[in-house]
Amino acid sequence: MVDRTIYWHGERPPSRPIRVEGGLTLRSKRGEVARTWWSRRFVEVLESFGMGGRLVRGRAYARTGQVMSLSLSTSLVVALVMGSGSEPYRARIGVRKFDEDEWARIEHLLADRAVFVAKLLAGEMPAEIEDVFTELGLTLFPSTMRELSMDCTCPDWEVPCKHLAAACYLLAESFDRDPFEILAWRGRSREDLLDRLRELRAPMRPDEPGEEDEWGGAGTPGGAGEDAATPPREDPFESFWTRPRPHAALPDVPEPAPGRPDALLDQLDPLVMAGRSVTDELRPLYRSIAKP
Repeated sequence: MVDRTIYWHGERPPSRPIRVEGGLTLRSKRGEVARTWWSRRFVEVLESFGMGGRLVRGRAYARTGQVMSLSLSTSLVVALVMGSGSEPYRARIGVRKFDEDEWARIEHLLADRAVFVAKLLAGEMPAEIEDVFTELGLTLFPSTMRELSMDCTCPDWEVPCKHLAAACYLLAESFDRDPFEILAWRGRSREDLLDRLRELRAPMRPDEPGEEDEWGGAGTPGGAGEDAATPPREDPFESFWTRPRPHAALPDVPEPAPGRPDALLDQLDPLVMAGRSVTDELRPLYRSIAKP
């Protein structure tokens, strides 16, 4: 007799997923997935949404290699996850990217803090970087479920399903390897961010062409820039620890013109003692002292 029992969504007995050869797997085989504070922060955010049970099933999928691929681009993560069907499901996780005006304000605040710039250049995520976003009324990590857009091609009506949860865990582990992926997800690549921070931290020179000044020109009043044939200037950072050349440290100074050794006496008020001028009596003494 054929079982014709009708199951509602979510009530059908779980089926075993089709095993994948060469799928993406988590490094951690048990316990916590995240290793760095920023990756743990992302997982904590997910768990705060009340996705505990589904995250457990998704973690098992991520550890057994059911995720076939995972790609991250601006505001969107796409994963192919093999379930019990014959074709992999497509799971997508979206987040709002910051616009150019928001990124300009973020970069200026980051550039004002030398410690942040140093850590980012070293490939680390500063522990207080979230405060920068908070100060601007933004959040680096999604704070509510409404800030995430999730969908999957599987028949499960729950969001996130285990396929989306598996993608979230692998995404958290990718943040462990490269914290700049969090920022890329929000719309700024590593190269663009670091180039902008270097530019904002570079010393400004009055004769250097660059952004328009209050006169409307590029670096100099009236808009006159440097001639194209002008040789490049020496990088101040490269020469900072270099011993200066003698002529640079001690410029040539012309020899002083010989003066009268008794000129100082001309600045004194007349002094007369016993009918004789004291200054006139001192002049021969000053001149003799000045002789070699």
